[in-house]
Amino acid sequence: MKLKPQKEIIVGGQAVIEGVMMRAPNSYAVAVRRSDGSIVSRAERLPRLDEKYPILRIPILRGSAVLIHSLLLGIKALNFSATVVFDDQTAGEERADAVDKIEPALAAAAATGALLTTAHAIEAPDYIQQRTDTASVSQSSSATATAFGSIAFALVFNVLLFIVLPLLLTNAMFINFGWGNAPQLIVDRPAFAAEPWYREAWLWSLAYLKPVRPSVAFNLVDGAIRMTFFIAMIWGFSRLRDIKRVFEYHGAEHKTVFTWEAGDELTVANARRFPRQHPRCGTSFLMIVMLVSIALFSVVKFDSLALNMLTRIALVPLIAGISYEIIRAAGKKESSAFFSLITRPGIWMQNLTTREPSDDQLEVAIYALVESLKLEPQRDLEPVPLA
Repeated sequence: MKLKPQKEIIVGGQAVIEGVMMRAPNSYAVAVRRSDGSIVSRAERLPRLDEKYPILRIPILRGSAVLIHSLLLGIKALNFSATVVFDDQTAGEERADAVDKIEPALAAAAATGALLTTAHAIEAPDYIQQRTDTASVSQSSSATATAFGSIAFALVFNVLLFIVLPLLLTNAMFINFGWGNAPQLIVDRPAFAAEPWYREAWLWSLAYLKPVRPSVAFNLVDGAIRMTFFIAMIWGFSRLRDIKRVFEYHGAEHKTVFTWEAGDELTVANARRFPRQHPRCGTSFLMIVMLVSIALFSVVKFDSLALNMLTRIALVPLIAGISYEIIRAAGKKESSAFFSLITRPGIWMQNLTTREPSDDQLEVAIYALVESLKLEPQRDLEPVPLA
């Protein structure tokens, strides 16, 4: 069976709990495997936001909009999958026990959500329309609260782990070892030791929190610490049984995208042949974010630790916008040496964030893609089988 030339429709997706979200330029669909083996899905159209708000076509700004849009869409997809799994579990056990089981997986999936997304590197942001076009699932207020609570936790957790803590540790290291332009560490050790333990800890903290003006070397150390935390977090989450399942669905999503891009029929047999690491995965985007942040933080810097910290948080949208433009430009020629170079670290990282999926998981990913393609405006797409 022949399909429409695949380069005309860029697709991507995200792994969710026991399922996959697939997105085409004008639509998306989430498919989740129920405990009885059936697949339930939700699909929606995504009218183009840049047509309604032309300002979002401006470079850099559009990247920030894409980041926000992807976060909102990810929340919806995770919430849908959590509701399906929650309803399955509450069928035969107490609701409190079901919440306890689903919450750790949802929190971890939310914390690593950016990694589980295959980016639409050349697509403009879209507007999320609240409309269900396929099978609907009964909504649980408890599952919804759990989903949004986990997302809020993930945002705070990521800011603390990847911005605040690396900055504080780098500042303390430069003072302790006297690197660069760090102020000299002067402490009265006998006087400190004579204080109560909490007072001594406070005095030592003040000594190590004297602001160091960030330099390129400072930001390289800061970036290395951030990357170490990043890898450690992913490795830790990969040890959780439920997250292993999410990473398997992540691999299924990548294999399905590869199948579509190759122009092959969307079948489990075809998808199984492709690698589970995809160059447009969100991990590649995060590698660019790390490099851009090192450069930008070296330009925008203050002699105040608090101002440096607040500035780094405030610059996140700008960093995301610049990184988006780099990926977007490179993605226009995916076979180029530059694209291969900037995506290579992300490919390596996907050895942690993806696992080989089962045929059942590939079927779910294909189901989600087929459902999203049904809502695309191209009318000459032929139906595709699931196996």
